[in-house]
Amino acid sequence: MAQSSVRALALNYPQGGEIASHSHPWDQLVYASRGVVTVETEAGSWVVPPFRAVWVPSDRQHRLWAAGYLALRTLYFSSGAAPALPRECCVFSIPPLLRELILHLVSLPQLDLEKAAHQRLVGVFFDLTETLPQEPLSLPAPKDERAKRLAKLLREQPGDQRTLKDLANAVGASSRTLERLFVAETGLTFQAWRRQIRLQKALVLLADQTPVTEVSFAVGYDSPSAFISMFRRALGQTPGRYFSSPRSEADSTRKEKG
Repeated sequence: MAQSSVRALALNYPQGGEIASHSHPWDQLVYASRGVVTVETEAGSWVVPPFRAVWVPSDRQHRLWAAGYLALRTLYFSSGAAPALPRECCVFSIPPLLRELILHLVSLPQLDLEKAAHQRLVGVFFDLTETLPQEPLSLPAPKDERAKRLAKLLREQPGDQRTLKDLANAVGASSRTLERLFVAETGLTFQAWRRQIRLQKALVLLADQTPVTEVSFAVGYDSPSAFISMFRRALGQTPGRYFSSPRSEADSTRKEKG
């Protein structure tokens, strides 16, 4: 492995901080050790809360923005250096050992793979990523103009409770056509896509410390219990437990880096 094949970066952003759309020749692991980061490409968007990371292969145009205070910890790899990771964007669960390894790598003054210790650390990273489970946090983007108009409407108003028939009238298409387009172009039914946009918006609001009751109504649920039930089915935990995992002491000492 060449000396320049791995780089690490630690940056902090205030609420609403944004990295404009860009691309680079490196594969990238985007990890938020604190806060929630949204990654958007032409293919869709990915919302990344703590203990999750998004994988962005090289040469993908993408932009990032923060919900709440964001501690961004990023690893860059020469394109194809991590063969176990896919060539499409996706979200992975980050177990505690991998989290601590990422935080340690970004804390080093400079990664130098001519040093045996650094080679071993990066080797452990590759070993751990071979079995990372993917998380259901992506939101594929439709391509048809009618479906895109509907997607834009729901991104801006995720709490809109109108039926698909009523929404279809608003964007100039039939409900049957839109249902077919969403399945064909996103791999999700319209209802599943709508749940996903609501989940993404909820994660952003929760990262801003918005109360669960307020989040529930903002994303279109009639009660907090209905929202919490959806959240648990999607992510395996209640909103409170999902965001309660403590940060490591080591990370808190690094949060001023960058």
